[in-house]
Amino acid sequence: MNRIVKKITNAYYMIYTLTILSTIIGYLLIQNKEAVDVKSQLSITISSLVIIYIFISIPAAIGIFHRNLKKWMEIEDEFIKLEKYSAGATWRVLIVGLGLVFSVVAFYIIRTESMIFCAGITAIALLYCKPTEGKIKSDLKLDEQDESDDEVSE
Repeated sequence: MNRIVKKITNAYYMIYTLTILSTIIGYLLIQNKEAVDVKSQLSITISSLVIIYIFISIPAAIGIFHRNLKKWMEIEDEFIKLEKYSAGATWRVLIVGLGLVFSVVAFYIIRTESMIFCAGITAIALLYCKPTEGKIKSDLKLDEQDESDDEVSE
């Protein structure tokens, strides 16, 4: 179980590392440059793409994960169940987390507060995806299986 949590946690913190790196690089690159005009076609296109990505990717990633979770709970082999959960949770973190990175990059290009709001929305969604051992056990209902196995063996 610890290996699964570690794998998902690595992806989780990789997204935050990329966000911090994009923040530092963005800050250093734009120190003496003016921002793209907020009303320009480029600015509107970038902000629209980021907003569309966020508002499609967050519900889609969480919804698809939840739908697959129902299938994974029915798998009898615990190893396969945990591997599928690990892969799905890692993809969910990466898909949601890329929205955070895109928002930060877009903020430094167009410097508009809507990109800060997008980053905040994505960061909150990413917190929802944070892996813990308890969450994995709860999602896959592993505690209930352990208890029913104990009752059968008695």
